[in-house]
Formats: sequence, structure tokens, C-alpha cells
Amino acid sequence: MKTISVIIPAYNYARYLGEAIDSVFAQTYPALEIVVVDDGSADDTSEVLAGYGDRIRAIRQQNQGVSAARNAGISAARGEYVAFLDADDVWHPSKLEAQMARFDADPNLGLVYCGAESFNAEGQTMQVWRDGMQGRVAINMLRFDRGVMAAPGCNIVVPKRVAEEIGGFDTRMTVSEDWDFYYRVAARYAIGFTGEALVRYRIHGSGAHRNIPEMEKGMLLALTKAFASSDPAVQAVRNLSYGRLHRMLAGCYFELRQPSRFAWHLLRSLRYDARNLGYFAAYPLRVFSRLS
Repeated sequence: MKTISVIIPAYNYARYLGEAIDSVFAQTYPALEIVVVDDGSADDTSEVLAGYGDRIRAIRQQNQGVSAARNAGISAARGEYVAFLDADDVWHPSKLEAQMARFDADPNLGLVYCGAESFNAEGQTMQVWRDGMQGRVAINMLRFDRGVMAAPGCNIVVPKRVAEEIGGFDTRMTVSEDWDFYYRVAARYAIGFTGEALVRYRIHGSGAHRNIPEMEKGMLLALTKAFASSDPAVQAVRNLSYGRLHRMLAGCYFELRQPSRFAWHLLRSLRYDARNLGYFAAYPLRVFSRLS
């Protein structure tokens, strides 16, 4: 049986951390170890970890951000594979088993991801992601095609050697670091997918996904790195990629009621790809339909 180290970065999420850890212990494919990286928490995280004794490995460091915490976990991991779980999310019991079955079927895969579902404070499922692509998907990622690596984080298993080969997570990013990591793996390897929604992604007020300026910063940095490649296939989608990213960011700032940022990204989107004009022309209708 292949060995897996589960890496949980934790920063001031003591109220959720025990549920996350327990979901790893409940896996039908047992992990070799659980490595929790306490990234300078000021809450009761240390007390929660102490309650597990030597059933987990706890690493404590000054606050450096989620990317640095995950990288510390990768460095400390003793398993052949690493899996990442955020401290405020949980896994279904068959998650690791389903993903390792894909590696058993194709050991050359660079990463296997799965579907996911989001849930609110009452435990109600809000959204489910079951669509996904597999194989060589790097160009699809740059195109932001629907269904390619679209589920929230915590849904991957990757060989430790691959995580080290690509240099881990980019510590300059606090949001979108997972997309950047996925893309750098996909640029080198085929990707596997299992469509079951095996990750429970918690929606709450302090979630990093709500920080649109940091998402903007992270995604622009990720694309800058991606398009440093001289590969003609990559360069062929450059304008389309930037156009779609700015289109998405315009929508995010519209939702935040920041009209100046919405307008700026709208214009950037059209500058890269004038075909987005049709998308924005229909925008009021889509917004009205969503509200109604």
C-alpha cells in the first residue's frame, strides 16, 4: 500500500480543526501520518493539537501564510504521496481510497483531484462540483474552461516527488496559490480525476476565497509565470486567457459593488479579447436572472 502524508495548515481555526483531523482518521484508506502546521495561531489551536497527542505530528512556526505552511508540511512529510486539507474543511471517508485507485490505474499521473461540495454554518450543502477534466489539461486551465480543476482546494493528492519537483507552493500568494500549484503540475504531467464530491468546503465569513484583491494579485502572478513559457501552444491562448481572467474579476468586483474596479477589468478584458463584448452586453440580463 502506498503511503500518504496528510498536510493541514492551521491558522486561528481551532474551532474547526478537530473536525478536519477527525475526517482524516475516518478515511477508508489510512494515511501514514497527519502533519499539522500551526502557522502562528493565536487562538486555541495548540490545545486542540495537544489533545491528539502523538497521533499527529505538529509543526509550529511564525505566521508566514498558507503557502509556506504547506511547504513546511511537504518538507516534513514521510509519505510517498501528500494530500492537503485546510483546517476549516473536511473529507468524506472514501476520499483517499478513490484517489489512490486512480494512481494505481496510472502511476504516471502527476496529480489526482476529486469533486467537492460547499456547505454553510448549518451544514447545508450549497454547491456541488462534480465536473472535471483529466489527461493533459494545462491549456484548458489557461483557457479557464469550465470544469477543469474548478473545485475548491483540499481536493488533490500528489506524489511528494512531484510537489518537490515544481518547487511547492508560491509563498508570494495568499489566494489562488492552489490554482498556480495545479497548473505547474499540469504543465508537466497528465492529471487524474474522480467525479465524486469527496471534499466538504466550508463557507464562512473569514474564508480566503472572499479576498478578491488577493485573488486578483495571485492569478495575475500565476499567469505571468505561465506565459513566460515559449511554448507556442501556451502563447496561442495568452490573449484569451487574460481576457477571461479580467472578465471573471470584473464580475467579482461587480458583486462587491466596486464600480471602478468592475469598469477597469471590463476594459482590460475587452483590450485582450474583444469577443468578450457580447458577454458584457448580456451582463445586466444575467444579473437580473440570478436575482430573480
